[in-house]
Amino acid sequence: MTKLIDAAKLTKKDFETDQDVRWCPGCGDYAILANVQKLMPELGITPDNMVWISGIGCSSRFPYYMDTYGFHTIHGRAPAFVTGVKVANPDLSVWMVTGDGDGLSIGGNHLMHALRRNIDAKLLMFNNRIYGLTKGQYSPTSEVGKITKSSPFGSADQPIDPACFALGVRASFVARAIDTDAKNLGATLRQAAEHKGSAFTEIYQNCNVFNDGAFEDFRAREHKFDRQIHVEHGSPLLFGKEKQKGLRLNVKTLGLEIVTLGEAAPSDSKVIELTDILVHDQGNLALATTLASLPFPDFPVVLGVLYRVERETFDGAMNAQMKKAKEQKADLHALLHSGTTWSV
Repeated sequence: MTKLIDAAKLTKKDFETDQDVRWCPGCGDYAILANVQKLMPELGITPDNMVWISGIGCSSRFPYYMDTYGFHTIHGRAPAFVTGVKVANPDLSVWMVTGDGDGLSIGGNHLMHALRRNIDAKLLMFNNRIYGLTKGQYSPTSEVGKITKSSPFGSADQPIDPACFALGVRASFVARAIDTDAKNLGATLRQAAEHKGSAFTEIYQNCNVFNDGAFEDFRAREHKFDRQIHVEHGSPLLFGKEKQKGLRLNVKTLGLEIVTLGEAAPSDSKVIELTDILVHDQGNLALATTLASLPFPDFPVVLGVLYRVERETFDGAMNAQMKKAKEQKADLHALLHSGTTWSV
């Protein structure tokens, strides 16, 4: 188990390094770093019991700014290092930072296996829908038709939805947040920290140099209430400034529809009451997949913890096997001569 101490003995400064933070002025990474460093002392985990691991990209400078152990590794391979660290020392609190390019292009295969294996680590993906470090090529999450330096006539690729990807490979925790939404980002990261298993959080992060405003259609202050829905386990799926709108299951189509409390539903003219609104269940994979897949702008963007279940972790299972193997005290000579052998 990770060693815990009284959180009052730790401060944000305990997790800040003496390194100059070098991202472009206005980059969303600054907001994420501030939220993370604010949260860390509240977990009661000392810096020497924590490891931050990253791959390649703007987001992957993160370990330099966390006064903990850390690795700035190679492109797309951060999940492999995460697996090795956690299996070798399961008592450590392990965190990984990746971007949409690093994690879903060259690193997609590695990320897939880390999630399905359920490594007990917290995996943060900063999604800005662009390659920022290499100066503005389209990424695996860029929209169709995106004009960039590597797609002057518009990207012909269908984009990956990171949350849907994580759900598809059976991650045990999948969440979404926005870089500058401090309150909800902090709450989501806290739930990720408390989860035992692969906790995947996609963070919509603005790259103000190469893809500025990519998410303004749903994060801008003037319309965020109508274009975002923040889910909480056991609470109705309501949104809007007055929480007057909600999501309802259409029993005829088995799909979701937007309804308004006190008004007639578009599908059957029933006057909508609070009991008609679908209630969020973090343990329902089908619901989480549906929510993650809702098309914007026809539906609001779903934020918060979409899915969370408890199951055995890979590092826990591996260490149990190693302990059992040591207890058996196998005869190495007998083992080497137990099966089919041949001479060269």
